[in-house]
Amino acid sequence: MTYSTETILLLIVTMAGATYFSRLLPLLFLARCKLPITVERWLSHVPVAVLAALLGPALFLPKGEFTLELSRNPHFWAAIPTFAAAIYTRNMFITVLVGVAGTALIRFFLM
Repeated sequence: MTYSTETILLLIVTMAGATYFSRLLPLLFLARCKLPITVERWLSHVPVAVLAALLGPALFLPKGEFTLELSRNPHFWAAIPTFAAAIYTRNMFITVLVGVAGTALIRFFLM
């Protein structure tokens, strides 16, 4: 299936607009409002929940099936020292470095 250049450009512009306005509208309407403390506390958990929802399937269900074999799921095993580095250092750069290095080492020695 091929798409014309105009169709692709229209799709990119439409999705950029949807992304922009989905962030802009709440900012405009909620910038002057003071949210209740319970709502603010609830909203503080959203980034963690989204990250867990994204990472869970990627780490535990690669290619749609549950496996913890090192050769079939290297990202799970690379995530263990990465999580430890994140908790211990609380430094994003070191965490990313440990994750990339862990994945690279596992792939180098096993694949």
